[in-house]
Formats: sequence, structure tokens, C-alpha cells
Amino acid sequence: MSFTWNGKDMEAREGEMISTALFAQGISEFGHHSKDGHPQGIFCANGQCSQCMVMADGMPLKGCITPVTEGMDVRSMEGRPGLPEDDSRAKVGTTPKVEVDVLIAGAGPAGLNAALELGRAGVNVLVCDDKHEVGGKLSLQTHNFFGSVEECRAGTRGMDIGHQLEGELRGQPSVDLWLNSPVVGAFADGRIGVVRDGVYHQVTAQRFLVATGAREKALAFTGCDLPGVYGAGAFQTLVNRDLVRSSKRVFILGGGNVGLIAAYHALQAGIDVAGLVEALPQVGGYKVHLDKIRRLGVPVFTSHTVVEARGDDRLKSVVISRIDGNFKPVPGTARKFDADTLLVAVGLNPVSELARDARKMGIPTYEAGDAAVIAEASAAMFSGKITAREILMDMGKDIDIPPEWTEMMEILRSRPGPTHEFRPPETEDRMAYPVIRCTQEIPCNPCTEACPKESIVLERDDIMSVPRIDGDCIGCLRCAGVCPGLAIVIVANRKAAEGRSRVWIPWELPEGTINEGEDVTLTDWEGGEVGHGTVSTIRTADWMDRRAMVAVDVDLSIADKVAGIRIRTPEEGRPVSDFSCPDDDGVMICLCERVTKGEIRKLIREGVRDLNAIKAATRAGMGACGGKTCESLIMGIFREEGVPADRVKGYIKRPFTMEVPMSSFLGSDGK
Repeated sequence: MSFTWNGKDMEAREGEMISTALFAQGISEFGHHSKDGHPQGIFCANGQCSQCMVMADGMPLKGCITPVTEGMDVRSMEGRPGLPEDDSRAKVGTTPKVEVDVLIAGAGPAGLNAALELGRAGVNVLVCDDKHEVGGKLSLQTHNFFGSVEECRAGTRGMDIGHQLEGELRGQPSVDLWLNSPVVGAFADGRIGVVRDGVYHQVTAQRFLVATGAREKALAFTGCDLPGVYGAGAFQTLVNRDLVRSSKRVFILGGGNVGLIAAYHALQAGIDVAGLVEALPQVGGYKVHLDKIRRLGVPVFTSHTVVEARGDDRLKSVVISRIDGNFKPVPGTARKFDADTLLVAVGLNPVSELARDARKMGIPTYEAGDAAVIAEASAAMFSGKITAREILMDMGKDIDIPPEWTEMMEILRSRPGPTHEFRPPETEDRMAYPVIRCTQEIPCNPCTEACPKESIVLERDDIMSVPRIDGDCIGCLRCAGVCPGLAIVIVANRKAAEGRSRVWIPWELPEGTINEGEDVTLTDWEGGEVGHGTVSTIRTADWMDRRAMVAVDVDLSIADKVAGIRIRTPEEGRPVSDFSCPDDDGVMICLCERVTKGEIRKLIREGVRDLNAIKAATRAGMGACGGKTCESLIMGIFREEGVPADRVKGYIKRPFTMEVPMSSFLGSDGK
């Protein structure tokens, strides 16, 4: 479909968001701020901030949640927009009213599973989501799920799980699903506001389940406000959901699962990954995620952080530094990496405003998924099922909560367990055998379910225990083909007389990254080089589910050491001679209103202990995001200044949790 950008003809795919359509055509700067003319880009791509604001057909709208329409006139946001012309044709109509047993806000892994449980019990359920498709974080997850095959569909790709759940949900006659319908507020009359396709609806529900997920945390450092610095979740939205190659070269800040997986997803999309930093001595994500990017050649720097993002109108390079035990940069350790994108993956905050407001208004309210506890999507699925059962019990239904559900949810929410020493496989008289390097205790069992000989078992009767081979191997490749962590290779065709062997390596990178007959650099499990080999075969099959198995002929002496193929040479960065820890007064805290750390710190030192006073003096928190991004950063400044959180008065929140156009209140028959 056609639209225009600042008067220039553009094309978009039907249903595509404005920001995605612009990124697809190389446009990542969406306007300039009215206060200082600073260029604006995106940050969350989830409707939670306001960095992607544009003028669309004369209205200021968030580009990441506004779909392109045929002939739409989209213009960059230059300064503050004026009020639109009065439309004398508008008439006040009737606000639609809806009554349901249970209203669910959010059609992600928690909301969908809760709706299924309630629907099976015959409860009248309305599920509302602000996106144009269901799945929440599932639609961003192209990797195979961890956890239990039976209980949470482990081994299946997250995006496919979302589609499966949607199909099951649409088969429930008592469940109604509204997309493009954000839940925006809860009020004293017991009604809950929902804007469905631009029309405000009043919903009365006996029970209200908030499954709205989480928003990405921001981090304040010099240059954090440059276009090109944005959340890892936003990157996954552009790349995985919308299939846009949004960058050429990224750097990643944060070594949790989100950051590690984003690095892998970038490589899958043909985007170079210059490196990843983690402030702690060890990454917080699964070791299998860490190891698979190191095997591909991505350098990982622990006890390091990003100290500066550099560029004029957008990001050009990233400066990192080693940090000491107090998280302060160590002089003389700064290094620079060229990058057009810096992905911030430093954690999530629950989207819990609706639950807070609804409880205050006396509405029976429940929370599930990340809105309750930040965890993996598999844990959110269990949380939704369990919370639905709690609702049914409170409604007087004769039903219980299986204790194994609660146990599994707690396991899936837990941090990774200890890492054990690798145990080499017994190779005597075996022509084929798996080398399993899943040595960290994480919840996962697809390999045990995949083996047709039932030869892979867990060390204990516990999904957190590590797998091992205990039986025959026929070299079918099934375990390596399904392992979510790509933690298994198959050694086969051992030809001792010829001194050669063949290693089968799971592969998920773009076609043409390696080719048959090519000489490749081979790595051990943690990315160290072990030698070279020749790609003899690249095999695909339907059961591999968009994964390939690459056969590499290697010298027999290294066969058991080979774990991966390096596609890029790890870099150390260039020493930065002109870097000294800059004065952080100019670091931007509130991006909506362009308020600096120095402005806020000055007020704190003058004795201000009320976020509302800071808002009144500086406008911090008064922007379109309503303080969702900057509040935690401001609280961090209070901590730095030695002010306990319990001495700080929080923001008085807006009655709506997101912007609602005045036109929404005209009613469905008033437009």
C-alpha cells in the first residue's frame, strides 16, 4: 500500500506499523524535539514510550502502534503539534457498554492460557489486547522453548505457540477476543475502559485479570537519547515479528536472556553483532544462550558497561569500559566499537498500573505473567492457567489447582542453577553418539522426548537436572535437531584408519552463511578455536522445524571438541585515548520532555522529596509516556544521593494508563 513521508511517496505492507514501514526503508529518525531540536527515534516499539511520535493525517500518534493506511500522510514530528481543526460534523453518540464474567487485559502467554482455562469452564470471557495480533512476547520469540514438552510446549518455537493458542482460543464459544483494543483505565463506578478500534467502551466485569506483561527498563548514560539506542525488545519486534532488517551492526548492553537471545536473533537476520557487555562478573542468562553466540564469534565482556554512545544525528559508535566493584569505570580501559544500533537489555518492569487502579476502585483483580512476576514466557503460561483456576474457585466453581502446576511455575521462574563439569561421552565401539554440553541446571527436557531409543535421560527425576546419554545412539540427529539451546552435536562415521570423523552441528543462520564444500573455522563449546573442517552436507527436513543440520568432516583428534562454526572474528575494540569519565549532569533522564540528570539532582539536593514537585519544576514525567520510562531512573538518582525510597512521594498517576483521543468518547454511532 502507498503512503507519504514528508511528502515523499513510500510503500508499506498492509497492517504494518508506521515505524516498521519507515525502518524498512532506512528511516530511523522520526522528528526533532521542540525543546532543543534533538533528533527522535524509537525506544520500546511497544506503545509504552513516545520516542516514535509522528504526525499521521494531521494527528500526533505513536508510530509503533499505528498501522499505515492507504494514502496516509505521515510527517516527522517537528516541535509541538497544534490542536487539529474543529470538526463540526462530529456528534456525540452512545458509549457502548459490555458486561462479562471475566475481562482479561493482554493476549500474551499468560492471558491466552488463562482465557483457555476459563473458556473450558464455560465462563463468559472478554480478552483485550492493544496489538493487531495475539501472542505478546511469543510473537517475538523465534527460538525453541525451554521447559517441559508436555506442560509448556518446549521444543516448539515461541511464535508458533502463539498461533496454536490463538487457534484453540477461537474454538471456545464463551470467549471473545478484541484486538487493537487497549484497556486504558479502571474507575470508581466499577467500569473498565477499553478503546476498541478507536471507540471507547465501558466494560463491567465480575473479575478482572491483568496480564499486560512488562516494559523495558531504560538506562541513563551519555548519548542514551540518540536515535539508534533502543530496547532489545523493540529490535525483536522489528526483526522477528515484522521481518525488517533494521540494522547493519549492533552492540548489546545486558547479558540476561533477552540480551543474549537478541544477539542470536540479529545474527539470524544477517545483522553483524559487534559485541555484548554485562556489568556483573557473569551473565545472568542461560549458559547455552551465551555459548552459542560466542561460538559464532561474538565477544562477550563481563564486568564492563557502556559509558558513552557517540554520534551526531544518530548512533555511530559505542564506548565501553571495564568497571570496578562499585560499578565505576576503570581508567584506561575504554574501547570503542562501530555500530549503528545499541540494544539496551537491562531488565523489565511489570506493567501493573491497571491492577493497581482496579484494586483501588474495589474491582476484584488478579495478575498473571510478567505483570505479576518477571520470568520466562513458559512461566507466564503456567501463571495464566493457575490464576484462571483461582478465579474459578473464587466464583464458586468445583475445581482445584494441581500442585504440580505450582511447582512447575516456580521452577520455570527460578534462576539458572549450578553449572556442572562436562562429562565426555563414552565412545568405545560407537559409530555415532551425541555430545551433550548442556551442563547448567535449567528447566528443559525436549532431548529426552526426541530420542527414539529413549537413550537420553536426566541425571535426576527433576526437569532442572542435566541430560546424559544412557543407551544406544543410531545417529538420527533428532536430539540435536530439537534442543532449544543448540547444546548437542552428533559425532558419526568415525574412521580411525583414515584419521577422520564427521560432526553434525545444528544450524539456524541464513542460507548462504556457509556452503557445502567450504572450509570453516571450528570452535569448542565456549567459542575457542579448535581447528578447521570441511562442510560436506547441509541437511534439512520438516521435523527440524526451520533448522538445518550441518555435517563437517574433521580430523579425528578434534571430533569430540567441535561444537560450532565461527562466522565472524571476535573483536577487542579500539582503545579510546580521548575518553575520561564525563560529567553526567547532561545525561538525559526524561526523553519525552528532555530533562537532564543535573536538573533533577539539583532539586534533590535542594531538599525535594516529591516526584510531583520535580514534574512541576522540570516537566519530567509529564510527557506522553506518563513517567513510565523515567520514574525508575529518577528513583535511581535519589538512591545515588542517599535518599531512601520510602522518603520519596511517588507520582500522582493519570486516570488513563495511556493516551486516549477525545474522538474515542464520541461513541460508535457518533462518528
